[in-house]
Amino acid sequence: MKLTTMTQLTIDGVMQGNGATSDDPRNGFERGGWALGAGDDDTRAFITDTYQQAEAFLFGRRTYELFARSWGTVAEMRTHPIGVALQDAPKYVASTTLTAPGWADTTVLGGDLAGAVAELKGKPGGELQVHGSGALVRWLLEHDLVDELTLIVVPVILGQGTRLFPDDGPDQALELVEWRVDTRGVATQVYRPTTRPRRYATASRA
Repeated sequence: MKLTTMTQLTIDGVMQGNGATSDDPRNGFERGGWALGAGDDDTRAFITDTYQQAEAFLFGRRTYELFARSWGTVAEMRTHPIGVALQDAPKYVASTTLTAPGWADTTVLGGDLAGAVAELKGKPGGELQVHGSGALVRWLLEHDLVDELTLIVVPVILGQGTRLFPDDGPDQALELVEWRVDTRGVATQVYRPTTRPRRYATASRA
């Protein structure tokens, strides 16, 4: 399977609390809900279509529990095409503490996560998708396990909150394979990791 990620984030790279502040109030975060109502019908259709292409889903624990309480429980959300896609596909959670997942067809991946993810990627099929799960996405990128990275950038500068990419981490060159900007200014960018950048400019000496 191809491992793909999809992340909603702001212009300044924040991904925390896109749905509501109450979803993730860590570190005094109080500017949630910045993605609610963002994007036009085409962007929403693209997101839904992406979920429907999944062969399986991989989550970090926090995102898994949030999705289980919403897409996995709320009747209106369960019957939405995204909810149906999540119900029908196998779900995997990267966690060393979760012992009793309540969502049907869920497997907890503990221990050798790199080996477990590599094994999943080696299975035949379509996409192993990661939605949200910022810490997991950062870890997957660091271990060169991501095949495709989709960023849905909402035109707002939040000024606080957890960012997708760390202040200090490994570098990565990307190839832009698809992009569009919708009628509400939301930019969808699809990248494929290539190699590490080979050189950086240095200041010339007078």
